[in-house]
Amino acid sequence: VQLQASGGGLVQPGGSLRLSCAASGNIISINFMGWFRQAPGKQRELVAAVLRDGSTNYGDRVKGRFTISRDNAKSTVYLRMNSLKPEDTAVYHCTARDGDLIAYADEYWGQGTQVTVSS
Repeated sequence: VQLQASGGGLVQPGGSLRLSCAASGNIISINFMGWFRQAPGKQRELVAAVLRDGSTNYGDRVKGRFTISRDNAKSTVYLRMNSLKPEDTAVYHCTARDGDLIAYADEYWGQGTQVTVSS
């Protein structure tokens, strides 16, 4: 499974960005798709995730501001980020799993995409 992420960049506080992550290859087993992020000197944290059935999980720090969605026909997941704050600055990594947030056997990662929120 290969994951191709796009959509990062520089945005002012309060602004919006949309990230995309397209999966290709042997994707039939993929159930979980989502985003983690890691800022310098901080632990990696869950941003948002969505299962094939549409159920979602969000990190506490992004609830109400970020929305994850998924197009199963295109094997693509989208992350709409609104009301961005400087503390959202991080490298965002797309991931896919055969299981769910807690239990899985196989996990795949795309290249990170930088999101910088600064005036």
